Amino acid sequence: MPANLPPGLPIVPDGDAPGGQRISSPLPGAGAVSFNTVPFEMSPEDFEAAVSDALLLIPDKAARAMDNVAIFIEDDYIPQPGDAPDTVLLGLYEGVPLTERDSWWDAGSLPDRITIFRQPILDICESRQEVIDEVAITVIHEIAHHFGIGDDRLHELGWG
Repeated sequence: MPANLPPGLPIVPDGDAPGGQRISSPLPGAGAVSFNTVPFEMSPEDFEAAVSDALLLIPDKAARAMDNVAIFIEDDYIPQPGDAPDTVLLGLYEGVPLTERDSWWDAGSLPDRITIFRQPILDICESRQEVIDEVAITVIHEIAHHFGIGDDRLHELGWG
């Protein structure tokens, strides 16, 4: 785990709103998504290293402000009840954004979860550098949700 992140941040899905709702990072672009005919190959260890490197991009002040959040890597998102069966996510934030927490929140609350999904990222990338770039965008996007920043604003800022 990068030294500039607070303790208790294991590497390892979702979320978009107050009260523990889920925020997720769908595949880029609306409508049809073009997948490579052959996904880019990257070992789980190399992918984890890309996630660790992406965490180093977080400014120290922001990393110190992160509170009770765990980061996970999963192979793929499994659509939940209510999701379209063909739902594809690159990342997912599940929890209560910092901007929505009250004094009640801290007492016994489980950590927020950020999950980065390996296979969907590999499916849309054609090179190692594209994977590294997409992982960085996805990690920063999901961490922004932890800080209460919504999808619309992230798209405006180029982190969609």
